[in-house]
Amino acid sequence: MVKACILSVSGPELTSGEAALFRAQNPWGVILMGRSCVSRMQVRKLVADIWDATGRETLIFIDQEGGRVARLKAPEWPLFPRGADYAAIYARDPELGREATWLGHRLIAAELASLSIHADCAPVVDLPVPGAHDIIGDRAFGTDPAGIADLAAAALRGLAAGSVAGVIKHIPGHGRAFADSHYELPRVTAGDNELSKDFDAFARVADAPMAMTAHISYDAYDAGKAATVSRIMIQDVIRGRIGFDGLLMTDDLGMKALGGTLTERADASIAAGCDVLLHCSGFLKNPDEILAEMTEVATAAPHLAGKAEDRADNADAIARRTEPFEAAKGWRRFHELFPQLGAMA
Repeated sequence: MVKACILSVSGPELTSGEAALFRAQNPWGVILMGRSCVSRMQVRKLVADIWDATGRETLIFIDQEGGRVARLKAPEWPLFPRGADYAAIYARDPELGREATWLGHRLIAAELASLSIHADCAPVVDLPVPGAHDIIGDRAFGTDPAGIADLAAAALRGLAAGSVAGVIKHIPGHGRAFADSHYELPRVTAGDNELSKDFDAFARVADAPMAMTAHISYDAYDAGKAATVSRIMIQDVIRGRIGFDGLLMTDDLGMKALGGTLTERADASIAAGCDVLLHCSGFLKNPDEILAEMTEVATAAPHLAGKAEDRADNADAIARRTEPFEAAKGWRRFHELFPQLGAMA
């Protein structure tokens, strides 16, 4: 049976310990961090080895937004725009902004699918506010909920057209955080009237196949508890008010915003209503330490079943279909829209 978790790999090659863990626990997905992406040939072999270990075509995830969040880096892979670059075009011409966003993500999908990566932790749907921590910043598609959602929807369509399922993040909104949740728990003190704008952006793309939670406390609803482990935030806000019914995964359980052991974090996330646990080991370098953390998360993860399994199957279905696309024509248009990036494409 498949475990309700997404695990990572400690380096460019699958270690014997990781292969044994994947074989024994059969995680639903595997996410590739920058440490695991060196060259096209190397990534293809790594994916093949993961599939050999799990005995199936396990869904492979990556963070490839464009801009500063890109695990596939130049010069081996093309540079792609930041969310703010798409927003700048959209501000001048909404139709052109949607075209540019769809095209950029369709080309990202082409790169990913060629490596057998069929899930992208993008787009960002967070609404940044002045003075907030720049962890979101230029990753966002602007500052207007309707415009952000318009471009996020175009990004999701572009990914899906290239057989890549998108993951909207960080639901229900990370843009008001004044701290980086990688290192501490941000506490958002905004009231319902202000937060309704953040929620509105996500509600407009609530049909996305997957979403990633925010490790943030929204004190107006459940003070001191990150949304990832808050039943109020997941059931009442994310599922209820926002209306998201796709697969809900945690942000990285290894981030320091969450207290307690990894097992306690995993148990609390599932109890709150998350479907799948995500573990990236982003702070660790030692393969043995990474393996130990992954083993703890995988052991704590339940088997994928019920509605969570149905949601996972829907995401898998998106990741297995594609639409005709003339890549050369697409790149020519991309160079016209983003000449500053053309040399790396």
